[in-house]
Amino acid sequence: MKERKAIWLPDAASTYAGDVDALFYFILVTSFVLFVGVMTAMVFFAWRFRRRSSDDRPAPVKENKIVEAAWILVPAALVAIVFVWGFRVFIQMNVAPPNAMEITVRAQKWSWLFEYPSGARSTELQLPVSRPVRLKMSSADVIHSFFVPAFRTKQDVVPGRYTYAWFEATRQDTFPLMCTEYCGQQHSTMLSSVIVQSQDDFEAWLQESLMAADAPPAERGALLYVQQGCQGCHSLDGTGVIGPSFQGLAGSERVFTDGTSALADDNYLREAITLPALKIVEGYDALMPGVYASLDPAEIDALIAFIKEQ
Repeated sequence: MKERKAIWLPDAASTYAGDVDALFYFILVTSFVLFVGVMTAMVFFAWRFRRRSSDDRPAPVKENKIVEAAWILVPAALVAIVFVWGFRVFIQMNVAPPNAMEITVRAQKWSWLFEYPSGARSTELQLPVSRPVRLKMSSADVIHSFFVPAFRTKQDVVPGRYTYAWFEATRQDTFPLMCTEYCGQQHSTMLSSVIVQSQDDFEAWLQESLMAADAPPAERGALLYVQQGCQGCHSLDGTGVIGPSFQGLAGSERVFTDGTSALADDNYLREAITLPALKIVEGYDALMPGVYASLDPAEIDALIAFIKEQ
């Protein structure tokens, strides 16, 4: 497919992006022509019918039926064109083909997690080129908004329900993905990428991702640290971010906001992952969502093994 070039917008990279652009440019050009026409007429009439002397009085103006009909029918026709055109594009953007591959998207402060039908997971959206993809999206905490400018797709991701979006990438490349709904103090860091590749490369990536399940617990924990968005709040170098750093965490004495303390052993680490609001470490707020309680026991064990190695 021929690559579409856009003015002021990223180059179109999905099957319906060109239709979205065409409607946008039609509205833009039409609005510009109307603006210039109205402003030109206003300046002309202000000059043509200016008061030339103190005795000058405006002459009665006889109505013109053709002009009156034109300024009713022309705007009505433009509105009808935009409505019909826009509705067709809306349907195209919201009705996925029946053969679309479904990917589950989980949004949370402040990361994205993508789950594939094979069981693979990633924090970057991996896609095959020229294949329709349907996203089934939900949020673990607040409203986020999934936005890929090159695909001309934007959809709110809401807690407590599923929302959907679909697209078909037309070329291999890496495209920015972002959240466009303010979701907290690290909103600006909720960035990811859409990596579009050939079908063979995509299948190879899926196979490689599934092989990670056979890795030692600490290695699987390192993968989960990225996949689950832990790096957004917990550093590995001792730097305090939103939550405590994982460096030196295991085996340390933790002091909580209620004045109590505990040793960070395996039981504490498990509790901190599954029930994060139960004990809040002094100096931090209760911002960690409880969604990690849904991790299976093997994943929790892997994360604990990873934390103990830091």
